[in-house]
Parts: sequence; C-alpha cells; structure tokens
Amino acid sequence: MALQSLVALVKMELKKLIRQPANLFLNLLFPAVLTMVFIFAFADPELGMSINSVVPGLIVYAVIFVIMTIAQSFSTERQEGLLKRLNTTPMTSGEFMGSQIITHMLISFLQVIVVFTLAFLLGFRPDSGIQGIFLALPVTAIFSLSSVGLGLITATVSKTPEAATGISFVFILPQMFFGTFIPITSTTQQIAKFIPSYYLLDALKMIFEGDWMNTNIFLDLGVISVVSISAVIIGILLFEKYGNA
Repeated sequence: MALQSLVALVKMELKKLIRQPANLFLNLLFPAVLTMVFIFAFADPELGMSINSVVPGLIVYAVIFVIMTIAQSFSTERQEGLLKRLNTTPMTSGEFMGSQIITHMLISFLQVIVVFTLAFLLGFRPDSGIQGIFLALPVTAIFSLSSVGLGLITATVSKTPEAATGISFVFILPQMFFGTFIPITSTTQQIAKFIPSYYLLDALKMIFEGDWMNTNIFLDLGVISVVSISAVIIGILLFEKYGNA
C-alpha cells in the first residue's frame, strides 16, 4: 500500500466532506447542536445529572453516529458506480479501504473535539483535568473503528443510501439506549454489557473522574479493542465480497 496514494485518497475524501453541505452538517454541525441541546436540557442537578455526567455520553453518541455516515457514503459511491470504476484504476482495494477507515476515524476525532470544545465552554470540567481529555481521545479513536466496521456491514446489506440510513439505526439505537447519555439501571446494565458503547462510556467516566488506575478501565479498553478490530475486519471482508455488486 503506497503511503502517497493513501494520503491523496484521504485528502480527496475530506474535500468531498467540505463540498457537500449535508455531510458537513451531519459530521460536524450535528454533534455541536446535539451537545448544546442536551447540556441545556439535561445538565441539571435537580434532575440528578450534571454537565460532567452528560458529556461522556455525548462523546459516545458522536462516534456511533459515524455508522450512518459511512454506510451512506459507501452506498452512494456504489450506486453512482464509483466502486466499479476503481477496478479500472491503479488503486488497490487495500488503499481504498485504508483511506476510508482513516478518513472516518479523522471525522470521529473532529466530532469529539467539537463536543469537548463546546462542553468546556459551557462549563465541563473533568476531575482529571486536561490530562483526562487527552487520555480519552485515543480510547475514543480505537472505538471509532467499530463504527467504521458496522457502517461497512450496513452498506453491504443496503441497496440504496436511503436504505443505509434506516438500517444503520439497527446498530445505532441499541448503543444509544444502553451506552450514551440515557441512565443505566441495575436491570438494563445486564443488557448493556453486550453493547460495545457501554464499555466506552464506562471507560470515559472513570477517566474523567481521575480513576485511571481502576482495573476496569483496562477491561473496558480490552473489550473496545477486540470488538473494534473484529467489527472492522468483518465489515471489510463482507463489503469486499458482497458490497461491490
């Protein structure tokens, strides 16, 4: 895989993001709007939820939302015949997939930065300080791989971009209900343990509380890594075999 080709492809994908207002809104402005709405609506001590308890869930939601955007992106490119035309170019499938993974990981990273910035301006102050924020970024980046993989799986079974939007919520909704800003009870926790986003949420809470030596963080990171790598490998294999038709 030529590094120069990979960098060029990533630049091209990022330029497409800037040139398409709808994608720009979904990827960058939507997380910003969501952050402000949920902080103003739910970060109320009288409701038992402070801004510090809401932000970890917002970060998780921003990352799992990438499932929909990558599914739409691949479905659109397939519908327009772009994927078939790749076979007539010197570009390898590895370079194409690599560029897509890197691009959407960068998008996830930017989304998290947007959430962090707005939350900080609105009063978010983690007990772990700025070090906690820097530690949370790589953990979140690893988890974003799972969203890329689930997005590829969604694109594989979706005939159109519109179908991809609907099917993506099969993966988004369970993670939203059991691993974002919605409180988890002792009953729902048993279900949440089967949901990837639960482990990112749990890890972020401990990181922001400054409980870095808690062994559960390493357990969460292990689960996140295994699930993310497995999801992206399965997604790539399925899409390359069935998604190019």
